[in-house]
Amino acid sequence: MTELTILLLRACLALLAMPIYLLSFVGIWEPFCKKVFFPYFLGYISDIHVKKSKKQRQELFQSLPDFRRGSGELRLLEIGTGCGVNFEFYPPGCKVTCTDINPNFQQYLSKNMAKNQHLHYEQFLVASGDDLHQVPSGSVDAVVCTLVLCSVTNISGTLEEVLRVLRPGGAFYFLEHVAADRSSWKYFWQQICHPTWKLIFDGCCLTRELWKNLQQANFSELKLQHVSVALPWTPVEPHIVGYAVK
Repeated sequence: MTELTILLLRACLALLAMPIYLLSFVGIWEPFCKKVFFPYFLGYISDIHVKKSKKQRQELFQSLPDFRRGSGELRLLEIGTGCGVNFEFYPPGCKVTCTDINPNFQQYLSKNMAKNQHLHYEQFLVASGDDLHQVPSGSVDAVVCTLVLCSVTNISGTLEEVLRVLRPGGAFYFLEHVAADRSSWKYFWQQICHPTWKLIFDGCCLTRELWKNLQQANFSELKLQHVSVALPWTPVEPHIVGYAVK
């Protein structure tokens, strides 16, 4: 009965979003989404998310200086940099390499770079999380990934690349929205919204249990918390936050 209810409600939501489904069918939605809609939407929603999760981000990134090299240098790589909303939380002098599979965030990224001159920006690479071949193995002290693992096509491949580019003793920092408890109403609504949400928001998945992927990866240490970010009337309130050490 529950599965039938979910299918019926999914169909109702799909009807409401029918114009987008039609645009997707004729091949117009995806290029428009990547070039125009998603960069604009992410620029708007990222500011809201940062305000709602500021405490979690501050607490998460306060340990970044602990992973400096003996020389005092901290080389950081961010996967899915997007608009660069994490820059304000990075320590002064940090050398940042930005990567994103979508090169159309430049307007918003440049704005945040200009606001955060306490950092050294080394390069921007157009790359997916599971293919960072331009980054040498063991070359960075920290990798950051926030609200990205929900949409990567290969989670295990992305985590393998994280481990490859990190130096021994380096850390992977994450803040990601995840699936709610399977017995909850939140998970019920996530299941209903999932297909349409994924289409509209460039592959974003609502029901990934990302903590399991992190537990199965070959990190030597994992510090992970389940938290709720106050985003009422959205299916993305449940989050995980923490870091893992190579």
